[in-house]
Amino acid sequence: MVKIRKISLGEFPLILAPMEDITNHAFRILCKKYGADVLYSEFIASDALVRNIPKSLEKTIFDNHERPFGIQIFGNDPAVMAEAAMIVESFCPDFIDLNFGCPVKKVVAKGGGAALLNDIPKMLKITEAVVKAVQIPVTIKTRLGWDEKNKPIVELAEKLQDSGAAAIAIHARTKAQMYGGKSDWTLIGEVKKNQNMKIPVFGNGDIDSPEMAIEMKNKFGIDGLMIGRATIGNPFIFNQIKNFMNKGILIKEQPLKIRVEACKELLLNTIITHGERKGILLLRKHYTNFFKGINNFKPTRMKLVTSTSVNEIIDLLDEIEKKFNSSYLTE
Repeated sequence: MVKIRKISLGEFPLILAPMEDITNHAFRILCKKYGADVLYSEFIASDALVRNIPKSLEKTIFDNHERPFGIQIFGNDPAVMAEAAMIVESFCPDFIDLNFGCPVKKVVAKGGGAALLNDIPKMLKITEAVVKAVQIPVTIKTRLGWDEKNKPIVELAEKLQDSGAAAIAIHARTKAQMYGGKSDWTLIGEVKKNQNMKIPVFGNGDIDSPEMAIEMKNKFGIDGLMIGRATIGNPFIFNQIKNFMNKGILIKEQPLKIRVEACKELLLNTIITHGERKGILLLRKHYTNFFKGINNFKPTRMKLVTSTSVNEIIDLLDEIEKKFNSSYLTE
């Protein structure tokens, strides 16, 4: 049984990675329905929390059905991060996650996310400050290092543990790679093999199929998997992995009817949380993967991503099920 302190996550937890504009409440609920064991919020700027910015505070909202649940924050000032963590703790998540891995320019330019891989002492100070400020577990999300010449993750993971981190998730790329190039899980395996490591070690990066999940589990001995981009428009991946791991059943694709129903559910729940206009915009990121493998789907997809009416989108989804069900092919 994998645990973050006393919080049980299951034998081999599958974790939904924090993603901006993706892991909102509606999408998390859908992923939970289809087998995710652990959920995280979108990442939230620590200074925005401290300044009580409404849009940032909204990202902390969750319900008990989502547990075990973590709220992820980022920033580069130990004192501000500690204060933000105390604010987050008041919302009673199961743990607080520190984002030391986001490679996008707007985060790195402010010294947050993966920028801290160039300032390990500050990263450790932030971890220590947050751990000292709160009672709930503090977890870490990071990368192998800054670039090919600077990949300190084996030593860094142990230092983060010694600074009080209760678990660590490692993306198998450097900051310089962003989300391109090939992921390298070798160093994640080295972190796990380090006999001084006592906390759970989760692997992240390019897990896009049950076969890949099994391979990474068996090859590197990690405690669980964190899955990000492969869940977009495909919350079913969690159940697919579990079926393959536990029963040897390989489900390549969900029936089109289930995909349409899930897409509708996500659309309507996103609108409840974010309003019609923003809800429609957020769903556009998901359509390609929800309906991957359908022949001659591009014209229908263009209608979906340009529609500004919920009723029109629902009609399009109904049309997809009727029009393409007999010709639905997986890639």
